[in-house]
Amino acid sequence: MKMATKTILVPLDFSEQSFIALEQSYNLARLSDSTLTLLHVVRENNSVFGLFSDNEKKDIIYKLKVKLDEYADVVHSKTGIKVDSLITNGKVVEKILEIADNLNVSFIVMGSKKPENMMEKVIGSKTLRVIQEASCPVISIEGKHHRAGCDNIILPLDLTKETTQKVANTLTFAKLFNSKIHAVSVVTTKDDYLISRMKLQMEQVQKFIQKSGIECETKMLHVSGSNNEICDSILDYSNDVKGDLIIIMTQQENDIVQYFLGSLAKELIHRSKIPIMSIVPKK
Repeated sequence: MKMATKTILVPLDFSEQSFIALEQSYNLARLSDSTLTLLHVVRENNSVFGLFSDNEKKDIIYKLKVKLDEYADVVHSKTGIKVDSLITNGKVVEKILEIADNLNVSFIVMGSKKPENMMEKVIGSKTLRVIQEASCPVISIEGKHHRAGCDNIILPLDLTKETTQKVANTLTFAKLFNSKIHAVSVVTTKDDYLISRMKLQMEQVQKFIQKSGIECETKMLHVSGSNNEICDSILDYSNDVKGDLIIIMTQQENDIVQYFLGSLAKELIHRSKIPIMSIVPKK
């Protein structure tokens, strides 16, 4: 997890959900001593925008920049956090990723919503596409109401090789907020050998986290195996322990460079009212 540049990118499209995401970024910025960078992308394929002349487009972009600067000033006055603003035009996802790489940001914090049409269901929403391709952790905000701070982090675990990275990244984040970590494994098998491996892993993870000075409890949830039931069990458990953040890791297909999200991860991101941080595993 990159922490050197101390910059958090918040894409802002002036929707309610993007402002909720902005508010959720305040504590992270304070505790990590980071600058917030507000980014608005004027879509190049916006049919309404295409009706204007080049001079009119420049005037619109100028007025949007003024409005974005006003929001930046309000946030700075309200929180004391340093806030920058950027406006650009182009394809939204590509520009978010480009700016994130250029600024070498530590996190992207952005609003999320369920797919609105068949195209988004097939290729994924803008938030999902950013999560798939970003080189830094992405915190997606789907819900409307959130508690201040991050007292309880939910850490779903499995037997994949990325578990060590996930635990290390979660530990770094938990130390920022002095959070309690709730490690949870979903058991979908009756195979005694696999269950014993999962139990052993949970014990090792708990000892490692506690040795680092962070409180940790573990839980094994037993379900039949469908993605819907797995998602339900994780979200129900998260609500039961008053979770403030769920941390998941994207997976990488062996022969393909591009990262992808499995159907369970997509379901969690779209259904969770608790913020989700998605982390790309290092090669």
